[in-house]
Amino acid sequence: MLISFDQKEYEKLDDNSYSLEKRRLKIELLKLQEDVIKNNRKVCIVFEGRDTAGKSSASKFFTQYLIPKNFSYVNLGIPSEWESSHWFERWEKVIPKAKEISFLDRSWYTRALTEPVMGYCSERQYRDFLETFIGSFFKY
Repeated sequence: MLISFDQKEYEKLDDNSYSLEKRRLKIELLKLQEDVIKNNRKVCIVFEGRDTAGKSSASKFFTQYLIPKNFSYVNLGIPSEWESSHWFERWEKVIPKAKEISFLDRSWYTRALTEPVMGYCSERQYRDFLETFIGSFFKY
């Protein structure tokens, strides 16, 4: 399930209201974790963005009060040679276990967004990715 978030209502918050809202949202996250544990669920939260966009800081903020054994933070970094040719398997192994929330610093489709720009995959690998994965969703 993909959840989008409309931030317009937050643009007018003063400092005190902002602090109260952050506290309320932290409590909601704890409730989510409690539900994940109680009902044997798996939740994956993905932070997308360029380098230095604040993905790691956001993850630290969100995980600050969670039960450590029931969440993981995943930042895979530069892919190995094997990972470059097995892009989906690289991410498949970090999917959360039952009763766990995983926070991903970028997602498996980083191949389409970041790896070509940073030189972490060849043009052929990039085109294979687009043809294999993206092509299965969108017919040209």
